[in-house]
Amino acid sequence: MTTFADLGLPQEIVRVLNKQGITEPFPIQQAAIPDALAGKDVLGRGPTGSGKTFTFGLPILTRLAHTGASKPARPRALVLAPTRELATQIHDRLDEPANALGLRVLSVVGGVNINHHIRSLARPVDLLVATPGRAQDLINQGKLSLDDVAITALDEADHMADMGFLPQVRKLMALTPKKGQRLLFSATLDGDVDKLVKQFMHSPVTHSTAPVEAAVDTMTHHLVFVGDRDGRNDVVVRIAAREGKTIMFMRTKHGVDRQAKKLRRVGINALPLHGDKGQGARTKAIEGFADGSVPVLVATDIAARGIDIADVSLVVHVDPPAEHKAYLHRAGRTARGGASGAVVTLVMDQQRDEVAKLIKKAGVIAFELDLSDRPNPAGAPELAKITGARKPSGEPLPPPHQNNPASRGGSSKRQNAGGQSGLPGRGGHGGRGGRGGAGGRGSRNRSRNGKPGGSGRRGGGQR
Repeated sequence: MTTFADLGLPQEIVRVLNKQGITEPFPIQQAAIPDALAGKDVLGRGPTGSGKTFTFGLPILTRLAHTGASKPARPRALVLAPTRELATQIHDRLDEPANALGLRVLSVVGGVNINHHIRSLARPVDLLVATPGRAQDLINQGKLSLDDVAITALDEADHMADMGFLPQVRKLMALTPKKGQRLLFSATLDGDVDKLVKQFMHSPVTHSTAPVEAAVDTMTHHLVFVGDRDGRNDVVVRIAAREGKTIMFMRTKHGVDRQAKKLRRVGINALPLHGDKGQGARTKAIEGFADGSVPVLVATDIAARGIDIADVSLVVHVDPPAEHKAYLHRAGRTARGGASGAVVTLVMDQQRDEVAKLIKKAGVIAFELDLSDRPNPAGAPELAKITGARKPSGEPLPPPHQNNPASRGGSSKRQNAGGQSGLPGRGGHGGRGGRGGAGGRGSRNRSRNGKPGGSGRRGGGQR
């Protein structure tokens, strides 16, 4: 068995990983870490959950630890991520290994008062994790310089392209030294991503990995035909009342807010997540979902890329996604790090043809359950078997902004205390989301209670 020490990582980092129950590298880590440590430009292609964060993050930290000291507002390494949530999680994953090497990691993202970031940058920072917009804002104000950046990493480069960020990314990369090391990671390496590679990378070494085994072997896909909208809405409530972590996807921000309110009115501790939410609300939702106090997250596609949380046992497409790539990104929130999970798409009668084409294009095999002719589709025993659906408590929960025990998950214990999940066991705990985006407080305090659980070799997928 190859270990992280065998790859050339220092003992300080290896000890941190061992403490987290992470002992065996993922395939892309095993392949790419030695090249990154050697200073080569690396192209990494792999799906979400394949271990990309540690693949670029640990070599960056290792190289920084042996190459001098950083100055205020002049980081020596830069990681660009497309969403606030992803930037925060990268920060949290790398914070403890960085501490072990005496390095400082800082994340800067939109939605946080920029003055806080300016104050944080007044101290030396070794690795800066940033969303492109906030990095550019700080540069424009003269509070950040990329002149000393020796290593630049781009995570989810294909998502950067999809969101229209690449012009901004090019501008930022042009401000880093031309001879610097470049590490680019993406699910795909075509189109606009390829143009970025040709412009900024020097003879890159390419490493691709097949999907994580869990995604193939332990993820099941189901199409549940629910008839009309009323039938669908009843099914949603029953599924949301299940035991375990559930992400429900909607197409619109308005739909997310309405659905979360509906669920809270029947006693289900659900929180909404979308791009119009303030950073405080987004952080609260993700942290509550990660620690299990909030069992249901209702989200737009922002969460399909923006969060990486272990123990999500069910993904529900309340609204089927617009295209197959979004389906796969959404589905990738479950069955992570060796755990099992299910993906359920709710299909109303008028959506049958659309969803059939979507599933075919996504290349997945889905089991079908037709409840459209049932007088009570939500009460179908087959639905309970697949999802763990059950009746909610019916006791209304207050709005999430109210600061009382019920809104922080006091009722969720009742909600999650019994019943059956109908799913195989789910390994690992953790999935830290959090406050790193607020200026680098990161996981230092949370790490003691936010670790991946147990001693599993993949550490609950927390990479």
